[in-house]
Amino acid sequence: MSPEDLQTLLQEKLANCQVSVDGDGYKYEITVVSDEFEGLNPVKRQQFVYAALNEKITDGSVHAVTIKTYTQAQWAEQP
Repeated sequence: MSPEDLQTLLQEKLANCQVSVDGDGYKYEITVVSDEFEGLNPVKRQQFVYAALNEKITDGSVHAVTIKTYTQAQWAEQP
């Protein structure tokens, strides 16, 4: 699965989120920005994203991911 295909899938499943995906077809780096993360701890944020990925992980299309999650305010503070 290409990073672009994965990004499209995540944008469809995480409609209220900004999603960017980078990777080589095996390992992906996923960044998700959404105010839906407000008040959630890091584990809950990861679970939120993994829920959208679960089918692709299960069928082997996605092997390894690194997920970074931010609220809009946190994202604005990034360099």
